[in-house]
Amino acid sequence: MSFLDHLEELRWHLIRATMAVLLAGVVAFLAKGFIFDVVLFGPKRADFVTYDILCKAAQFLNLDESFCFDEIPFRIQSRKMAGQFSAHMWTAIIAGFIMAFPYILYEFWKFISPGLHPKERKASSGFIIIASLLFFIGVLFGYYVVSPLSINFLGSYQVSKEVFNDIDLASYMGLVRTSVLASGIVFELPIIIYLLTKLGVVTPEDLKKYRKFALVGILIVSAIITPPDIASQVIVAIPVLVLYEISIFISRVVIRKQRKKEAKEKSLTKTK
Repeated sequence: MSFLDHLEELRWHLIRATMAVLLAGVVAFLAKGFIFDVVLFGPKRADFVTYDILCKAAQFLNLDESFCFDEIPFRIQSRKMAGQFSAHMWTAIIAGFIMAFPYILYEFWKFISPGLHPKERKASSGFIIIASLLFFIGVLFGYYVVSPLSINFLGSYQVSKEVFNDIDLASYMGLVRTSVLASGIVFELPIIIYLLTKLGVVTPEDLKKYRKFALVGILIVSAIITPPDIASQVIVAIPVLVLYEISIFISRVVIRKQRKKEAKEKSLTKTK
């Protein structure tokens, strides 16, 4: 295929992926009550499952019981005429993207798979399932861990009792959206390292060498997306550190297979 033919093929893959996002977005748009009242505003309620677990854990370990509360003292308001409708539209699009993520990966895979060798296609057959699973785990982590920690801290923080927190709807939605999507992308780290290793950009030695810097970077990211308390940062940092170690293992396996393949090809060349 020529370069223009490849562009045409890519255009149709992008169109189909976009249509999938829009169709899933329409479903999310129609499910307004469930999406907003149950899902998005769930972390605002004191009976949210994360707060309940943390409260019981704190009581069991005789730690600070700051997660044992009856109410998060803030209200959500919309100060723009089209604020609620705009939030509804953008939420539907983001929800559509999350729900359609496996299909988006499928279209991406269909575009690149013709350029792979049969063995490479076979070895990467589980790409869509694994990448989708990691993304959804990250989304759930962002929703059940990062979002509640941030909402509880920022929503109850006061510089003075004279100031009441009236949180704008766009600000609240932005926090939840960022927490969920950022976590989903971060949990794709093993897939990203796998691809970079296959391309020869990184090696297990590089990942081990820069582990200390990665640790500092992970702690900085955890400090940015979570409240400024040690417990919250540790809760977020631990899964990311585990993902980094898994990425090193994956990179090592990829390099080992590549070296075996190269050694086999050399032996065949010498035989000939």
